[in-house]
Amino acid sequence: MVIPVHDVNPARRTAWVTYALILANVLVFLLTPGTAASVTGEGGLAELCRLQAFLDQYAAVPRELLHHRLPGLVPTGDTGVGPQGPGCVVGPPDYDKSPELSVLTAMFLHGGWLHLLGNMLFLWIFGNNVEDRLGHLRYLLFYGVCGYAATYGFALLDPDSGAPLIGASGAVAGVLGAYLVLYPKARVWVLVPFLIFLPLRLPAWIVLGFWFGLQAVYSSGGAVSAAGTVAYAAHVAGFVAGMLIAWPLRRGTPPPPEPGGLLLGRRARPGR
Repeated sequence: MVIPVHDVNPARRTAWVTYALILANVLVFLLTPGTAASVTGEGGLAELCRLQAFLDQYAAVPRELLHHRLPGLVPTGDTGVGPQGPGCVVGPPDYDKSPELSVLTAMFLHGGWLHLLGNMLFLWIFGNNVEDRLGHLRYLLFYGVCGYAATYGFALLDPDSGAPLIGASGAVAGVLGAYLVLYPKARVWVLVPFLIFLPLRLPAWIVLGFWFGLQAVYSSGGAVSAAGTVAYAAHVAGFVAGMLIAWPLRRGTPPPPEPGGLLLGRRARPGR
């Protein structure tokens, strides 16, 4: 897997929405109960139970999205001792959960620092140009639509799953899909692991096309990875949604600057 670090495609205006989304994701992660447990894996049982209860309330669950069937028993966040030893206490939910709204809240939840930083790295590199092309408000709406498309796309493949879905990767995948359509020839600096990390400057269509190809291959073996932690099908659905939304805009998109030089306008013809 190549790791993007920078694209040679300056934006015309400040990407305030992209920066705000990154800040919001980081703040929500830091304020999520049980964050220490999710980061180190060594948190106490009480932290893990609090995290599980929080995710059950705010994460998106395919079974709930498609069937509106909320569980009768959920983790309460408390710990107790059962027949098999200490564990998390379950009981009737003391909250009213909207499955549709949970898709939005789940887009700001992450399972660890690597999960968060990976998503934010891609959003930081590719989000500013897509926001520049769409405009701030349309970009914010676009981001949300791609997140919803990714989550519901995954849910349709596994409608009876009770596993919580969290992360911004579906929406970020939509940003990548739009970037591929709008700026396929933009150059992207990447690190390629080959004994050491080799820096290369590649066209966006190679970098993002390779990324999408990997997601498609992984998702073809099942909706979730063998480790049960990555919803690759959601990435595919978000990416395709981003491409479809951006496709009508591709003709009016200014080209990226030529590598190693400035972008020059065409000389006006006489009489025009």
